[in-house]
Amino acid sequence: MQHPLPDRSGAAPVIDPESARLLGRDAVLPAVPAESLTPSALRRRFAQPPAWQPEVFEDSVRLNDRALRAAAVLVPLVARPAGLRLLLTRRNADLHEHAGQISFPGGRRDRHDLHPAVTALREAREEIGLSPRGVELLGELPVYRTASRYAVTPVVALLSNADGLVAHAAEVSEVFEVPLDFLMDPRHHERREWTAERPGNPPVLRRQFLSMPYVEAGRRYVIWGATAGMIRNLYRLLIA
Repeated sequence: MQHPLPDRSGAAPVIDPESARLLGRDAVLPAVPAESLTPSALRRRFAQPPAWQPEVFEDSVRLNDRALRAAAVLVPLVARPAGLRLLLTRRNADLHEHAGQISFPGGRRDRHDLHPAVTALREAREEIGLSPRGVELLGELPVYRTASRYAVTPVVALLSNADGLVAHAAEVSEVFEVPLDFLMDPRHHERREWTAERPGNPPVLRRQFLSMPYVEAGRRYVIWGATAGMIRNLYRLLIA
């Protein structure tokens, strides 16, 4: 069952995905080889993508016939001496939607935006102070439909410099990085399920989702839901 963490401030409850039942890990799937996780290899893959099949997640199936709000996120990859790292944010716990959750920089598409990349870059600048200079756009992943009724376009990019970013405190409480090779290894992809009793038919509501826990320097980060789903589709593209 879904168990919000205790809230003493009156803000929206922060959901603990690890309270959901663990169904298993995808250890039978291969990891993306290290040689495919370099900037040059990623440029080639997005320039000439192979035939590949993105995963269709539960939320997308349920919302396939609904009117959704357009949005875009930046999937920023930072070159570090030990390899590429994926930059992520933790949302402010006081927000009304997705409070305290880990996400990509991004947001709702403005009607004047000519391309999802415009939305993603604008929102990244507002949320974490990322300048468009030094951002190399690689391409897009398939649109991801979220439970909060957004149609999100993930825009994948390489960052030449991610130092000195400052989180906009009203929206983002933390900016951090996760090694890309960790996330591109399905041994770290958990499948979890919430169940909740309800009146009506069916009497039990079930929701399955992916979760990717990561620990660094004593800090535990649980990437799950839509963010994990988009990362999984990046994996599917790179392993194809």
